[in-house]
Amino acid sequence: MPNLDKTAVRTPRSVLTSYYRAMLDKSADDLADLYAMDAVHEFPFASPGFPPRYEGREAVRAGYRAAWGASPARMLEVRRIAAHETTDPEVIIAEHVVVGKLATKATEFTVPGLLVLHVRDGLITRVRDYMDGLGVVAARGEGPTGTAAAQDTAGQH
Repeated sequence: MPNLDKTAVRTPRSVLTSYYRAMLDKSADDLADLYAMDAVHEFPFASPGFPPRYEGREAVRAGYRAAWGASPARMLEVRRIAAHETTDPEVIIAEHVVVGKLATKATEFTVPGLLVLHVRDGLITRVRDYMDGLGVVAARGEGPTGTAAAQDTAGQH
């Protein structure tokens, strides 16, 4: 008889896929639901408007709800560059580029990033989120024009 257990624990790779989906949907609830109650989400590189860390699932929910709710940016895609499994089965490292568009402009922007996800029992316990701070500022429409992250990427598709 086949195992019909629907409570199978998600792998770090499947959590990463769900993480990217929540980003595209700008769903703070879907994102936070991937985290353990006491998880930590760290931003090792300072980015304007982001705290250095969120402590706990509800802080992730509130922080991303506020950040995504205030942003005029619409995410068009997350380009997965690579996902690296490590010798630790609970850790995956992911390289990506977020492509988006400001509601007020026709040009696209890109924000490269790297995530180090620690997943235990199907839930994120720790994230180290390395984002391009200038790209984040440009994505909000607040930064200087002409930066690599803010330049029109239409010709790259």
